[in-house]
Amino acid sequence: MTSSLNRRDLLRGTLLGGIGLAASTRLPALAQAAPTTKGHLKQSVARWILHDLSIDQLCRTVKQLGLSAIDLVGPADWPTLKAHGIDSAMCNGAELGLTKGFAATEFHDELVTRYMRHIDLVAEAGYRNLICFSGNRNGMDPLQGMRNAEVGLKRLLGHAEKRGVVLVMELLNSRVDHPDYLCDHSAWGVELCKRIGSSNFGLLFDIYHMQIMEGDIIASIRRNHEYFVHYHTAGVPGRHELDDTQELNYAAICRAIRDTGFGGYVAHEFSAEHSDPMDALRQAIALCDV
Repeated sequence: MTSSLNRRDLLRGTLLGGIGLAASTRLPALAQAAPTTKGHLKQSVARWILHDLSIDQLCRTVKQLGLSAIDLVGPADWPTLKAHGIDSAMCNGAELGLTKGFAATEFHDELVTRYMRHIDLVAEAGYRNLICFSGNRNGMDPLQGMRNAEVGLKRLLGHAEKRGVVLVMELLNSRVDHPDYLCDHSAWGVELCKRIGSSNFGLLFDIYHMQIMEGDIIASIRRNHEYFVHYHTAGVPGRHELDDTQELNYAAICRAIRDTGFGGYVAHEFSAEHSDPMDALRQAIALCDV
């Protein structure tokens, strides 16, 4: 994908406005019945990977592809999703970005204000998952960062529990894409979950990021699945489509997720390099339909 618009861009400003992206000419070719799937795993797609579609076009497209949800969509676009009967599988818009998160106490007051308001918005919309981030280390000891994150998140948990909203911290790699990000290993995130001790806090296990940081993906899923409330896919190396140019066996990974009894979403979040993004998404859906 050659566009400079990426996920980091789309994480900014979703609370106050829509994305307003250009229309795509590919949409009419999708006018066909949705494919039949096994339905053992619910699949979603990150809003940014088909960034040339308007949100209305994207909703129609995902329905035609047999999906029922979109990831990383903020409140301005929720009315359009609702009009199409599409779920917001992972809501965003409360965060201060990927680098300014709950590990740094100087951001706690602003984050708490933003997340308290956003928890209400998510609940009132009838959605469930709201993304959050640890932020960067900035020289901080990882254990101190965990303690800080625990303190900040616990200021929100009572309200989240009351409103039925789950705060979901994403595991990201700090080796290639997000230098200095703190929540970069599943062990760190799982320990934070244990300290918080609430079913209204969990982890977004991004398979691409964790393959880069630690590998052993299937074993990690089997060992820690109770803390993983959402999954993202992408190929390694390069965060590209799920094809034979990359090293991950997504059919096996998705069977492992399925076998844990997982009831959430596996969301596709890749940048197609070797094929048309729509074709790549179709192939990913079929591959992960186990």
